[in-house]
Amino acid sequence: MQDLFATEPQKPLAEALRPARLSDVIGQSHLLGPGKPLRLAFDSGHPHSMILWGPPGVGKTTLARLTAQAFDCEFIALSAVLSGVKDIRESMDQAQRTLNRNGRHTLLFVDEIHRFNKSQQDALLPFVESGLVTFIGATTENPSFEVNSALLSRAQVYVLKSLSEAELKQLLTRAREMALPGLEFEELAIDTLVGYADGDARRLLNLLEQCRTAAHASQQNHIDAAFIENALTLNARRFDKGGDNFYDQISALHKSVRGSNPDAALYWLCRMLDGGADARYLSRRIVRMAWEDIGLADPRAMQIANDAATTYERLGSPEGELALAQAVIYLAAAAKSNAGYNAYNQARAFVKQDVSREVPVHLRNAPTRLMKELGYGHEYRYAHDEPNAYAAGETYLPDGMDDPHWYQPVPRGLEIKIGEKLTLLKQWDEDAGKQ
Repeated sequence: MQDLFATEPQKPLAEALRPARLSDVIGQSHLLGPGKPLRLAFDSGHPHSMILWGPPGVGKTTLARLTAQAFDCEFIALSAVLSGVKDIRESMDQAQRTLNRNGRHTLLFVDEIHRFNKSQQDALLPFVESGLVTFIGATTENPSFEVNSALLSRAQVYVLKSLSEAELKQLLTRAREMALPGLEFEELAIDTLVGYADGDARRLLNLLEQCRTAAHASQQNHIDAAFIENALTLNARRFDKGGDNFYDQISALHKSVRGSNPDAALYWLCRMLDGGADARYLSRRIVRMAWEDIGLADPRAMQIANDAATTYERLGSPEGELALAQAVIYLAAAAKSNAGYNAYNQARAFVKQDVSREVPVHLRNAPTRLMKELGYGHEYRYAHDEPNAYAAGETYLPDGMDDPHWYQPVPRGLEIKIGEKLTLLKQWDEDAGKQ
């Protein structure tokens, strides 16, 4: 074990503490616990192709290495960021030579498999199908979208989870015992490190490594929260601006607004802002929420959402973010209606599959004498000249088309009044003899 202030080079903590046995792995108990899927796979004695899907720093590479070790396989690792079809072919040639020379099977690990395009993924297929290699892919993106179906059908997908606070503290304890014997951490300092690690074991170990370096430089071994805040580079919490995490969180924000929970909506908004999400994108999504889920039950919601977006454009960050937050609170608390949203979708679907119906003659414009002679606009009833400014019994849909009743106001907010108005108009139509 090396001294805290030793001068010889040291391995990065993330590498030095990489588990050498399956029992050393911290986290993923839903896969590695007794009777769980990956544990059973290890116990079976037969390796199989798999895709490990999960956020960064949860052990995907470690599990691939342990799989090769458990089944005594040659281990070849490729990065989809740096490799291409040529590298795949060279790896397959190496696997064939290893098999011919000593009968040893090869496990091919492809990190960030989602970065391979379709042709690169297709290049793997013949070798996976023939059994020349056992394939393990690691990805932070949803393999349903990022891995082609042919390769996906030949691999079992295992979903890895971020480490819990308790698991990160267990890892921190192990790191202190094995590599940081001279450092003393206050409890609040530990909580700070675990909070900024945000479920990522690699990030936690990198932060601990920064602590070791900073402690060495300042000749101290007592670590408190103030030391961490002052000495370490503390990045925003994990947030993938283009990946699943992004879409999961915007989905959670939208559903919290729809579910009328202001606190949850605020939480997800602040999570995304804290993670670096583009506030302009969020403002556009908030406007969409107003139109989709509040609609005519509270038309003020659309105005408030638009005003918040405009305010953000004028003020920028961080001042303009308050407007977005208050818009989210209002939308969450507002009466909800998707009646307009549903009516629009139904009308669009109907028009898309329907024939091109003619505009009824009485609704046509008649700017010329010929058009008037052809009957355009004949017998059109000007609503403002009718009692209550309503031409009871008049038709406005194409001839032969039944009233589809797409718009059905909900009994909430302003749509209560809208529903009452439409019911009254319908009664007037019936009184006028309209079928």
